[in-house]
Amino acid sequence: MSTSSLSRVVRRETHSPRTVAMIIAVVILILALTYAALEIILSLAGQPALLVGPAAAFGWVVGLPTEVPAGVTITAGIVIALLGLVCIVLALAPGRLSKHEMQWGERRAVVADNGVIAAAIAQRVSDELFVARGRVRVGVGHRVIDVSVTPEAGIEMEKDRVRVVVDSEIEEYRLRTKPRVSVRVNQQQQEATP
Repeated sequence: MSTSSLSRVVRRETHSPRTVAMIIAVVILILALTYAALEIILSLAGQPALLVGPAAAFGWVVGLPTEVPAGVTITAGIVIALLGLVCIVLALAPGRLSKHEMQWGERRAVVADNGVIAAAIAQRVSDELFVARGRVRVGVGHRVIDVSVTPEAGIEMEKDRVRVVVDSEIEEYRLRTKPRVSVRVNQQQQEATP
């Protein structure tokens, strides 16, 4: 398999298509245009409108600034602008799946799910720092790996020590884009005995 086709396969596995968003937008547009065409045809045929005839709808739109308070018009404009902005972002931004690409030679591709990476990091922290596995929580995103450790009450744990373990585990994965690591140690207070 050539390098270019391999990179296409990796991209297909790590990025999601915008097919669902596009289908929803197209279906809504088709329904709106079909309704408008139906109302126009009914109006031309001299039949009563299903909901609002073209003349009444146009008259309502023309009459908006004088009949509707300015706050409502501005709010409607903001909502329409936000919907347009969402559509533009969906169209231009790449969809990402919760996966990372690992570098394993020039002609090999390994794609690992973020959940698998998180479980492996949590297990390594648990094993090396002697913390129960249930007390280590790891979240892996595209740009950030968030590690939270809650040691047993009375056991001190340094944040830098956890970071060294996490960094060494991440280095072994050779991720194509290395995420930023955020480490928190939630020290529990030992309960005082009476």
